[in-house]
Amino acid sequence: MGLAGTANKGRCAAWPVLHAACVLVLMAAFLVFSGVSRAADAPLGATGFKMAGDATKMRIVMTFDREPDVKWFLLRGPNRLVVDLPRTRFAIGAKDVKARGLVRAVRYGDQGEGSRLILTGKGPFSVDKLDVLKNDDGSGYRIAIDMSAASAREFDAALANQALTTGSTVSTDKGGRVGTGPISNPGHRFTVVIDPGHGGVDGGAEGLNGTIEKNVTLAFATELRDKLVAVGKYDVFMTREKDEFLRLDDRVRIARQHEADLLISIHADTISVKGIRGATVYTVSDKASDPEAQALADRENLSDQFAGMEIKDENKEVTDILIDLIRRETHGFSMSFAHTLVGQLSSSVGLINNPQRSAGFKVLKAPDVPSVLVELGYLSNAKDEAQLLSADWRGKAAQSITNAVALFASAKAGTGTGG
Repeated sequence: MGLAGTANKGRCAAWPVLHAACVLVLMAAFLVFSGVSRAADAPLGATGFKMAGDATKMRIVMTFDREPDVKWFLLRGPNRLVVDLPRTRFAIGAKDVKARGLVRAVRYGDQGEGSRLILTGKGPFSVDKLDVLKNDDGSGYRIAIDMSAASAREFDAALANQALTTGSTVSTDKGGRVGTGPISNPGHRFTVVIDPGHGGVDGGAEGLNGTIEKNVTLAFATELRDKLVAVGKYDVFMTREKDEFLRLDDRVRIARQHEADLLISIHADTISVKGIRGATVYTVSDKASDPEAQALADRENLSDQFAGMEIKDENKEVTDILIDLIRRETHGFSMSFAHTLVGQLSSSVGLINNPQRSAGFKVLKAPDVPSVLVELGYLSNAKDEAQLLSADWRGKAAQSITNAVALFASAKAGTGTGG
């Protein structure tokens, strides 16, 4: 009896202890699960933002503390890339999102149930790639976006492709469908983009009698545009129609966005040897044809420094691709037009000795646009300066270039590669 009574008392005494232990276990489990739930509900952390490139090609990278669920789509008016994210806490510096290159503006913020990143382009663009990637050090994830300048037609084609899918598509699915290559355009007319050199804070060279290069190039480019438009067979655009500063890569972007068949950049330089005069036609080359051509290219390529915006090659891979493309078909067309142009100019205006030259001009480096740079003459020579200010001389020179364009457009159409 006594033994049995003792055992029962022991069991009765153990119940409160067991009950307390069960409560503690349940409370611990609740805390663990509620912690997991709170972590899952916590905003995604955007920890960094970087942009690199220029007005023709850009890479944008945004880093996160964990893998983001991303959807994206395009909008026009203005041309925008919209990236939808889960609710996100943005810890990004204002300096990092400052507009540059092909990106005109960066906006981001909360949209109620989620967050959004909006990249506004300088005109139309293509999304070459948009990937969600794990960081190499395993600390988080990143979105990597590759954009490049494109024509309005190509942007509209991407929008049409987007309309065939859901309104917003997961990034990695869409990346293989947008910006994968040129789109056929049978109705395209032969298109010329004329680039009046310098402008705005960058006046260019100055003549013996005070003539400013930026004014000479704009006046001549306007005359050339009018003559080409009068032919009635071409679409003609200018990189600038007023006294404004343009970066060299913006000039290339404009040519690409107009799907130009030809870019003609107009200049009028100075040289220390006062007796040298006459026009020169340049094409792009890794190695300059002569020291004078190299010196000229170096001077022209410094134009962006006038506004404190020196271009730097931040993406060597892109640069290598551009150079490789230039060496192929596009470079061949550029050389062909330069040869034709020299022939036409020789019958109407004075040319320098060895008038067809080459050097590494940045403005001529569009990978898919045949391009030449025409030095109309030397402002350091009094006779050349007087000619450049003469409406009669400008008319003859512009007509010679118009004749060369007609021959080149006809030959290009004959090969089935142009309008």
